[in-house]
Amino acid sequence: MHYEANEQPHSQIWLELDESERIDAVMDYHRRTRVKLENPELHAIAHVVVENQVVLGEATSVPATLDRLMDEGLDRHEAIHAIASILMSIVSDIAREADDGSDINAKYDRELGKLTAAGWRSQAE
Repeated sequence: MHYEANEQPHSQIWLELDESERIDAVMDYHRRTRVKLENPELHAIAHVVVENQVVLGEATSVPATLDRLMDEGLDRHEAIHAIASILMSIVSDIAREADDGSDINAKYDRELGKLTAAGWRSQAE
C-alpha cells in the first residue's frame, strides 16, 4: 500500500493490511517525504492508531476531531499529529501512573474535544 498522510486511506484496503504493513507504509511515507524523526517506528505506530480510529468512523470521536481540525486550518497530516499528541500523552500518563480506575476513553474524548488547531500549533512550536 502507498500511504499518503494528507489523503484518507481507503477503509477496506487499510483494514485488509495487518498492523506491521500499516506501520511500514507510514514509515515509508515519512522516508519518502524526508521527515526527520527521533523514533520513526513509534511515530508510525501513533499514525496507524489514529488512522485505525478514523476508519472506525463514529465509533470514536477521532473522525469528527480530524474534520474539525482541518476546518480550523490544519492539513490532514498535521491533524493526525495533533490527535496523536493527545493519544501519546494519555499513553504516557498510563505508563507513569498507577491505574486510578478512570475511564481512559472518556479522558481521550474530553482531551480531543478541547484540542484546537491554534492550541496544537502553539504547543508544537
